[in-house]
Amino acid sequence: MLYDIFSSLLKQTNPEVAHQLAINVLKRDILPLDLFKFKGDDTLKSTVFGIDFINPVGLAAGFDKNAEVYNSMFKLGFGFAEVGTVTPKPQEGNPKPRVFRLNEDKAIINRLGFPNNGMEEIYNRISNQVSKGVLGVNIGPNKENATKVDDYLTCIKKFYDQAHYIAVNISSPNTPNLRTLHDENKISELIEALNDFRSNQKTSKPIIFKISPNIGTSEVEKLAEIFLNKKIDGLILTNTSIEGKENLRGKDREEAGGLSGSPIYTLSNKIISSFYKFLKGKVPIIGVGGVSDGETAYEKIKAGANLVQLYTSLVFKGPYVASNINEDITEFLKRDGFKNISEAVGVNANQ
Repeated sequence: MLYDIFSSLLKQTNPEVAHQLAINVLKRDILPLDLFKFKGDDTLKSTVFGIDFINPVGLAAGFDKNAEVYNSMFKLGFGFAEVGTVTPKPQEGNPKPRVFRLNEDKAIINRLGFPNNGMEEIYNRISNQVSKGVLGVNIGPNKENATKVDDYLTCIKKFYDQAHYIAVNISSPNTPNLRTLHDENKISELIEALNDFRSNQKTSKPIIFKISPNIGTSEVEKLAEIFLNKKIDGLILTNTSIEGKENLRGKDREEAGGLSGSPIYTLSNKIISSFYKFLKGKVPIIGVGGVSDGETAYEKIKAGANLVQLYTSLVFKGPYVASNINEDITEFLKRDGFKNISEAVGVNANQ
């Protein structure tokens, strides 16, 4: 009841203010967070990118931009958490207002533009808060360097030893020209630069790429060929969408920015399924976009995702969402005769 009252108040508050309030509550650790945590089931355990995950439900980048509450998220039942997007220098992002909550659509439109404290402060924060679970660091360029590899190299050098994996954001629609990195030559150059860096390190950490949902089948096929040739470690499919707003009902439906939440569920599933088929299951996928309950998460897995992430549904459904999804997936696996979640990956991709 107390959470329901608090949640109702948050939903009536400016989205960025509400987000900061939620971060502050999680930082103070004043809630008995372990009450929200699903106790776990061996059927949900899997090894992806060479990393052992206790369950498939992760926190997407964007919620914990400055790496303040990732350990609290593990207490809420998340199997992994991704912080960022982090840029080399601190930046304010785009002018406000820049986040719009569409309650009728269970969706958010944002044009944040990578606001964050910068890599030095975030690096120090992670150094002082040893991760109690799988931690991904999502990296990106400062606005003025959007089409260059330099900022990605700067960030990966900084966080390589801290993170369990590095997520490379080339797909936010809110940094001008960033999505041009989907170009075959540019993405090949970026992959090679990051792989060259890694080849000189003592350990091999996964480097995975976050891709736009606004690409056609021919582009998926071309990118898949590059990813196979370059032997990348994995993909995050997908980022927010600049398409699909025509059927929204919320008053802010025409605002510029990336759309997330339930309205992009089907679009992201199509991209996941398409990549899975072209990649022949050889490159692991984290599925993102419209994951709100056990059924939507399970459908993403059956479309070809090894793991899933969410953010928007945390806003609308609250702290129980990850644990509820894990509990539901466990039941679905038993219902369908799967002994482990890895057996369900991609079973619907060819339908």
